[in-house]
Amino acid sequence: MYKNKRLISLAIMFMLVVAIIIAPTNVFAEGENVKLTIIGTTDLHANIYNYSYEDGKEVDNLGMAKVYSVIQEIRASNPNTILVDNGDTIQGTILSDDLYNTKLEEKHPVIDVMNFMDYDSMTLGNHEFNFGLDLIDKIAEEAEFSILAANATYKEDGSYLVEPYLIKEVAGIKVGILGITNPNIARWDGTKVAALQFDNPVETAEKHIAEMKEKGADIIFLSTHMGYTAEYGGDGADEVLAKYPEVVGVLTGHAHVTEEQKIGNTLVGAAKNAGAQVVRFDFELAKENDSWTVVDSSVKVIDVTEYPASEELKEYAKEYHDKTMEFVFDTIIGTVTENFAPESEIPGIPEAQLRDTALIDLINEVQLKYTEGDVSGAALFSQNSNLRAGDVNYANIFEIYKYPNTLVAVEVTGAELKDYMEWSVAYYNTFKPGDINISFNPDIRVYNYDMFQGANYKVDLSKPTGERIVDLMFKGEPVKAEDIFKLAINNYRHSGLQEMGIIKNDPYFNSDPKSLRSFIADYIAENSPISPVTNNNWQIINADVNHPLRDYIIEEIKAGNIIVPVSEDGRSFNINGINADEMIAQGLIAEEVLKEYGIEATVEPTPEPMPDPIPEPAPVPVEPEPAPLEPIKENIKYVVQPEDWLSKIGIKYDVDWEVLADYNKIANPNLIYPNQIILIPAS
Repeated sequence: MYKNKRLISLAIMFMLVVAIIIAPTNVFAEGENVKLTIIGTTDLHANIYNYSYEDGKEVDNLGMAKVYSVIQEIRASNPNTILVDNGDTIQGTILSDDLYNTKLEEKHPVIDVMNFMDYDSMTLGNHEFNFGLDLIDKIAEEAEFSILAANATYKEDGSYLVEPYLIKEVAGIKVGILGITNPNIARWDGTKVAALQFDNPVETAEKHIAEMKEKGADIIFLSTHMGYTAEYGGDGADEVLAKYPEVVGVLTGHAHVTEEQKIGNTLVGAAKNAGAQVVRFDFELAKENDSWTVVDSSVKVIDVTEYPASEELKEYAKEYHDKTMEFVFDTIIGTVTENFAPESEIPGIPEAQLRDTALIDLINEVQLKYTEGDVSGAALFSQNSNLRAGDVNYANIFEIYKYPNTLVAVEVTGAELKDYMEWSVAYYNTFKPGDINISFNPDIRVYNYDMFQGANYKVDLSKPTGERIVDLMFKGEPVKAEDIFKLAINNYRHSGLQEMGIIKNDPYFNSDPKSLRSFIADYIAENSPISPVTNNNWQIINADVNHPLRDYIIEEIKAGNIIVPVSEDGRSFNINGINADEMIAQGLIAEEVLKEYGIEATVEPTPEPMPDPIPEPAPVPVEPEPAPLEPIKENIKYVVQPEDWLSKIGIKYDVDWEVLADYNKIANPNLIYPNQIILIPAS
């Protein structure tokens, strides 16, 4: 593989040299069509090297160093190339968030590397605003390319924060690139962007497309930091294209998904985040009567995995990478006396999701301390997470808190708190007698199960989802629906709970841009050496896993003879309980084992074969009855998905959420659960 990558690198360099010698970009024969390529990157999130600082290793599926090799190959195949990025570019790794985004006096590494890669434009994403407007002013000054956001203007005088668009001439063609940032930024960044107004994308396009054409743009391309379809409403690229089908292409982002399609005559492309993919837009244009027309076009999303990381780019950015590596691995934060997570009793099933542990208690304690909160909720991001005995560096922090979430606190009622907790414990499957383990809902990811501190509670797994939180107490008193609590959570959870309608208020505390893992590092430094402490404020009840065969089955799991089931995509684990009674009934436990444990086998009898059915005589055809004037309508059975909420389902079927709640007898419309059936009225 390494030799192949070296050969690819050499081939790319050779093609570049040949292309420069024989194919100048501004010369073409009269009457010949011109081929134009636009390369799009999105949601790079400050991944310069193909290196995961969180995991401490080189990887093949991300990084601007990988992206640059793709760009070089495309430029070699067609010198008539424009390179654009559509945002969430300077935030997302410890290199950016913990080192350079707060040091305005130092050159920004991502912008410096983009200058090296010879970008033509970058649209601001929502995460560019996380660190305030001073940072945006700084990167706009440092960039040797256009920074765009046509819909971000100052409220005071209507002036633009950055440039609204770029008109770039390539091979005689004037390409207008309109940058539209996410219109929901004020929702997420609040006071940091209080001076700005974020206009509707369709209205922004209406104003600027006409202006770009007046200035001679032959074709219009959109670089938008929003998804193809709307997130909240009025923020989807499809709404712009519906009004302006003459746009030749649109690079969407923000959603971290792959998109390659043609809508009418417009190309739509998007890529996964962190530099995992590059979008290539190809256009063939013909000139008639001094006007350029697109006669053919295509879009392709390219995975970076099979491309070598550019050694040239890595050498250029080495200073930034080395400084980050030193910060992550060589900076000692504090000392831990013992491991914080106990060993798993059953391989593949983390104890930290079955009972209260010092690991989750540490994260919750940090959240409570720095927000002065009453109750805190936190998740285990990986089943292998642990804070291990010994010196602690940032790499160890990543092991227990991988994501760059920020810390928020919000006032909630007792009813909202309980609804949130019920939503969380839907993570568990309902316990069945005979199960030797507690298992997890395959449709809910590990990072969407929060455990709580500050309140005492029990989780009753004999009950259905929505009714599992029992004996909920705060400071020795039962929690009442009208009680008010200060709830500490991360920003990701807060926005999700708000979208689902489980909580209503905006945060009274928001640490952005400081990450939650930075608070964890601060806490360890302030209290070092630290030891594991567990307050055992919660427990699972009515899940008796103590079957006589339990120890035997666990030993078989450890020996690899029984596998704890995982989902098809591998992202959800322990998705079904291992049921000893069912294994006995199916004859999966050897007779001598049953005798050893004093168990009498009750193997289900094999059903006797049914006789072949005697064919019925062929029916005599009859004249069909005339169809009714109106088709008979039936209720639609909708299965609730993990990220659904009632109003979202209502919008999908054009039914008011209150109608759905009443029709389905839902007592709390803010609380629905994955796999719940919602009936959509036929009328």
